[in-house]
Amino acid sequence: MRTSLGAIAEHIAATTGQPFTLEQQRSVGGGCINQGYCLAGSGQRYFVKLNRPNQTAMFAAEALALQQMGATQTIRVPKPICWGETESNSYIVLEWIDLGGGSGEAWQAMGRHLAELHRRGTAEKFGWDRPNTIGSTPQMNDWQSNWAEFWAEQRLGYQLRLARRKGGDFPEPQRIIEGVRRILRDHQPQPSLVHGDLWSGNAAVTDQGEPIIFDPAAYYGDREVDIAMTELFGGFPGRFYQGYNEAWPLDSGYGDRRDLYNLYHVLNHFNLFGGGYGNQAKRIIQQLF
Repeated sequence: MRTSLGAIAEHIAATTGQPFTLEQQRSVGGGCINQGYCLAGSGQRYFVKLNRPNQTAMFAAEALALQQMGATQTIRVPKPICWGETESNSYIVLEWIDLGGGSGEAWQAMGRHLAELHRRGTAEKFGWDRPNTIGSTPQMNDWQSNWAEFWAEQRLGYQLRLARRKGGDFPEPQRIIEGVRRILRDHQPQPSLVHGDLWSGNAAVTDQGEPIIFDPAAYYGDREVDIAMTELFGGFPGRFYQGYNEAWPLDSGYGDRRDLYNLYHVLNHFNLFGGGYGNQAKRIIQQLF
């Protein structure tokens, strides 16, 4: 590990054009699928995520998403420094950001800033520049003009096919896919740049009180997918939703689509972790279809 981190430190120096001698390293949280480290030296600190060597494309996609989100100048995201692969690891290096507790005002500002990301980050179609991942699951992003088709095939259809290979007992997948088309048939949202994996573990407030989001699974989709996921695992503070709706009120019918969008993440959790997520997915399917 020390050899890998030393090589990464050399890459940091080459990319930034500033000397960086690795003086200290410590393990920090890196999410469910990565190892995280704080690298310090030469008066600087960086956050590094490591994974297996064959995950370089995953980190390249994360860097692109952070660059695109940052370019909207709406909500704070970590700046990607460099990414690549050593003999033993793939990696991404991000700026180090100290996090704080977060006041109600900060969460309200996060809602407003997210709404601005959705408003300013736009495309002509639904999809993204390349495939990426949701957790460690591949996420297809082929461009499509029809949102119902995109969600039916590239989101729920893909997860249902994967679940079947993993032993999931979800009856009549084609009926579910047709149900998605029916529910979303008359919903024609603007393609917005979405975070794509916006649960409470991927949002915080800096020690300076600035809202920040990270670990994206970005694409251009219905902005409601981000709001729906904030409600899936415990929810965000109420001031967040207040701020979002002040900046850009949600469309009518959002409550009817929320569970449809969150079914994607519940199925993905079943495919990643198994356990009770399968029963949770079945309950949502019974309610929806």
